[in-house]
Amino acid sequence: MNDELLQLKNLGKTFVQWLHAVGIHTESDLRRLGAVDAYRAVKARGFRASKVLLYAIEGALADIHWNDVPDERKEALNKHLETISSRQKN
Repeated sequence: MNDELLQLKNLGKTFVQWLHAVGIHTESDLRRLGAVDAYRAVKARGFRASKVLLYAIEGALADIHWNDVPDERKEALNKHLETISSRQKN
């Protein structure tokens, strides 16, 4: 499989298939959405993605291993995700 997303750090075949399923096919698509919205799209589609996917996408966009995403950035991503989720509930 020659896929642009597979060339990014952290994004293996399963994650890439999930991203394709929600209409994300290129690095540009992924950058346009950002980690939080891409993660939300995958979750909304019913895939059983953990927070590792959120961090993996963020790491892919920063060209670092997902485990090297700084804790402060992970906290900011989670807070953004919670804020969006709470807005949708209201």
